[in-house]
Order: sequence, then C-alpha cells, then structure tokens
Amino acid sequence: MTQPRRIIPGMTVMVTRRTLRRTHLLRPDRELNNLFIYCLAFCAKRHGVLIHAAVVMSTHEHLVLTDVRGELPRFLQELHRLLALGIKVLRKWEGAVWDHEKTSIVELRTPQAVLEKMAYVIANPVAAGLVRRAHHWTGLTTRAEQLGEASWTATRPDVYFDKENSGWPKAATLQLALPPVNMNINQVRLVVAAELARAEDAARALVHAKGWRFLGHDRLRRLSPYDRAKSWEPLRGRNPAFAVGRGQAQAFFAAVSVLRAFRAAHRAALELWRTGIRDAIFPAGTWLMRWGHRAKVEPLQNSLAVC
Repeated sequence: MTQPRRIIPGMTVMVTRRTLRRTHLLRPDRELNNLFIYCLAFCAKRHGVLIHAAVVMSTHEHLVLTDVRGELPRFLQELHRLLALGIKVLRKWEGAVWDHEKTSIVELRTPQAVLEKMAYVIANPVAAGLVRRAHHWTGLTTRAEQLGEASWTATRPDVYFDKENSGWPKAATLQLALPPVNMNINQVRLVVAAELARAEDAARALVHAKGWRFLGHDRLRRLSPYDRAKSWEPLRGRNPAFAVGRGQAQAFFAAVSVLRAFRAAHRAALELWRTGIRDAIFPAGTWLMRWGHRAKVEPLQNSLAVC
C-alpha cells in the first residue's frame, strides 16, 4: 500500500515527473516551451502556488514551489493533464505522456534544503551531460540571477486550447517568487549561485571521468521527441518524502519523527474507518481521505509539529 502523503499549506517542495519510458516528448523548442509556461502559469495562479524555480528537461520536469493554500494534488493533477493533452496534439502522440510512476514530491524542510534543491534543478542539464553550463540549456530553465524576480509570458498555445473558450486567457504570465527562507533576494541568489557552481563543477568532472562528451546545441536541436533516453538509470529507486540539506542532522531526525507520527496516526484512523467508524479523525495534512471521502481531519494547530 502506498504511504499517505502530508499536504500542509505553506510547505515548499521539489516536484519531479518523467515522461513515458523516458521519451524525449519535452524536447526543448519554441512551441513546447510556450505550452509549458502557459500551463504552469495558468495552474499556479488558479491554485495559489508560488513557483521559485523550474527546469524542463527533454524527459522530465523539475519544479521548486510553495503550496500556499494546500492544493498541491489538485495543482499537479491539472498541470499534468493540460500538459499531456497539449503534448499529444503538438507531438501527434498517441497514448500516455507521463510515466506510470507517481510524481515525486520532496518536502523541503529547511531553508538550506530549499536553496540546495533550487541549485540542483538548475544544474540538471549539466548533470545529464547535455550542456557544459546550466544557462546554455535551450529549454525552460531558471538562472540564479532571475530568482525571485523574473517573469515569463506565454501566449495561448495553438494546440488543444480553444480560442473561443473564454476560460483560456490569450496570454499567461508566470512570476517567479522568492522562496520562504528569511533571506533577501541578493542573498538567495548568491547562495544558489555558489551551490550551482559547485554542482556544475562536480557534474563536469564526472562527465570527463567517464569519457563522455556533452551533447551540445546542434545535437539537441536534432533530437527526436519520439526517441528514448539511452543513458542507464536505476528503476524504482528511492523516492524520499523530504530533504533537510547537508549537515542538518537535528532537522533530519525531527522530520523523521513527524513523518512517522503522521503515518502512525493515519494508519490508526484508517483502521477505524474500515470498520465503519466514520467519526475517525485523521491527522492534519491528510488529503485523500479528506477530499475524496469527506473524512474528519484534525486541525493543523492541534496536530503534529512542523519543523
């Protein structure tokens, strides 16, 4: 059985989702970039989600965001549905777009974890051996100097979105927000830039040690969206529920304690529910039982501590 996931208003997370069988359906080009920005901007505004960093690789997406209102599952469901429908038309693709595995959602429990993961997603094109520096990536990406300030505007895509439907605006603008780390914009950019440089250096060293060559712009443009990534990748690896950052032992054990307590309380309430007791109270942060079955959920302030 899948473990329950805590959905707490105001939590910051890193989101990752992959295409079916690592197919290059998200290959960077003008139409795909515009489609992704439009869908992301539209859904973020609708669900009150703040986007801090976004990088779209040819086979997967990375987002760092804050779920202000506690609507993350609905946000992701709508975002990935709209993207899939648009990509099917754009790529003339039949069947599923996204991998059958669940979307990876890693709760970032400390400011250090937030900054480290922002640098991690930005450095992803280098770590994948595609470009020597992150800012060379031609797909949707975020630069350290853009954090907390940049805005991206996309026009309504020609594919899937009906121009006669007033529900789809002619344009959508995504404004990057500063993450909740109690630092000013210059401090955030400096820390992320330093982390990014560290990640890029490590990635380039690994590429050279393996005798690889970076793919480069020309080969990227010729990449077929219907081909699959050929690099080796472990299947069904660990999917962490949270991250705390380097050297944060105390925060790690606190996060483990909170997560275990939540799962134990959820399991106990679910056992009561299955016996027909509809007054069973689930712990704060319970999503599916609350919205799918109208189960009672404990108020956040009276439930498990959030570190």
